[in-house]
Amino acid sequence: MSLSHCRFCLDNRLLVDEPWFVSDTFFCLGSVDPLMPHAVMVVPRRHSETPFDMLPEEWATFGAVLATAKAHLAPLDPSGYTMGWNVGAVAGQEVFHTHLHIIPRFAGEASAGVGIRRLLRPPVQEATR
Repeated sequence: MSLSHCRFCLDNRLLVDEPWFVSDTFFCLGSVDPLMPHAVMVVPRRHSETPFDMLPEEWATFGAVLATAKAHLAPLDPSGYTMGWNVGAVAGQEVFHTHLHIIPRFAGEASAGVGIRRLLRPPVQEATR
């Protein structure tokens, strides 16, 4: 199933970038964000709005697609990864088609050590004596 207005549904040809990997259940895209040029996204071919809507058969092949994405990023020699789903507008989801962001992280980068939880939590205040 695809939606005629969805940017991530392959059948409607609204995708502005070319997938670098396509399987029966998923495809992978590179980043179009100049601030994260090496990030990738894993996107189910079947239209669903959130990962909560994915089917068991999609979950069954998801691990293999993650391994493919990691292998694609391996030549960059990342020190780690930040991975996340934005689910719902309040959480920052802009394209309402399920997609996982995979962001390679590197030692020495300005935001090294900053993970998803720190984005959501205020800085820890020093205890007053």
